[in-house]
Amino acid sequence: MQFIDLATQKDRIRGAVMARLESIVDRVQFIMGPEVAELESKLAAYAGTKHCLSCSSGTDALLIALMAKGIGPGDAVLTTPFTFVATAEVVSLTGATPVFVDIEPESFNIDPSLLEKGVEEARRKGLEPKALIPVDLFGLPADYRRLEPEARRLGLWILEDACQGFGGSQDGRMAGAFGQVGATSFFPAKPLGCWGDGGAIFTDDDELAELMVSVRVHGGGADKYSNVRIGVNGRLDSMQAAVLLEKLEIFPEELEMRDRVAAAYSSRLEGRVRVPSVPEGSRSAWAQYSVLARDGKDREQLMGALQKEGIPSVIYYKIPLHLQEAYAGLGYRTGDFPVTEDMASRVFSLPMHPYLKEEEIERVASVILA
Repeated sequence: MQFIDLATQKDRIRGAVMARLESIVDRVQFIMGPEVAELESKLAAYAGTKHCLSCSSGTDALLIALMAKGIGPGDAVLTTPFTFVATAEVVSLTGATPVFVDIEPESFNIDPSLLEKGVEEARRKGLEPKALIPVDLFGLPADYRRLEPEARRLGLWILEDACQGFGGSQDGRMAGAFGQVGATSFFPAKPLGCWGDGGAIFTDDDELAELMVSVRVHGGGADKYSNVRIGVNGRLDSMQAAVLLEKLEIFPEELEMRDRVAAAYSSRLEGRVRVPSVPEGSRSAWAQYSVLARDGKDREQLMGALQKEGIPSVIYYKIPLHLQEAYAGLGYRTGDFPVTEDMASRVFSLPMHPYLKEEEIERVASVILA
């Protein structure tokens, strides 16, 4: 059984993708070809934003936004410790300091009620709190109903990390469209992934979009040899854009298929493990289907039983960021973020993709329920 089945999807779109790739090869226009502009236009329309800038990865999407906003030494950026390291890594790369805020146990996402505590911590450390990076973890948008007004009250601008959330929504707004700027990833395992690395940035802010265009390609000005600021080499290549254009065509259908898989899992597993919940008015993109065991020992037993039956499972995330060696210098200790630490000790993810068969879901469930 595959944890994520990219082969079935590849077979479905192979002909259309190969036709696009052959066209690119024939034109010999591998970087920033017309496929890139077409993709950006379609992604902006999908997300409901004025601008979309494609880029080389989800990490660069986050980094470009922070650089364009001038985040740097002495600044604090609030974010969650329960996420992939890239979310905090980009803050560190700018010279700013990540300040962690604990999560809600129901959603795995950052707790809006604790933002003020994070701002106070930043100021105690002599930092200026500037921004907030909520993460749409496992595909579920963070609670922007509460985050946006609270961030405004505290003087923070929001960079939405939708690297797992693209395709999700809340109250009719699509992931990527929250805050001042949103970022997503097209890593192959994402709900919408390419055949390599890729990402995108979304905003309605004209000035910010112009700045990010410059940062994306070496801080360019009037032409490629006029450099008006420090930037990165963050372009998306034409071939990845071609793949994404074909995947975007089937993306709405695949999201419905993911919904069905998640519902089938939940109906079978509820009561044995804590299954994920989706608040009313929200939709998850189901980047992962993550459950909670009773405790660490129970998780070990369940994952071991699955492994014996040839069923893969993965822990996202075993070590929270505040306890990672890379962030030892921030001075956090075990016990600082109790909800995060509890979730990290019990969480594990089951196979999730649009093409998971009913009999495969039943097989997974039978092992867990045994």
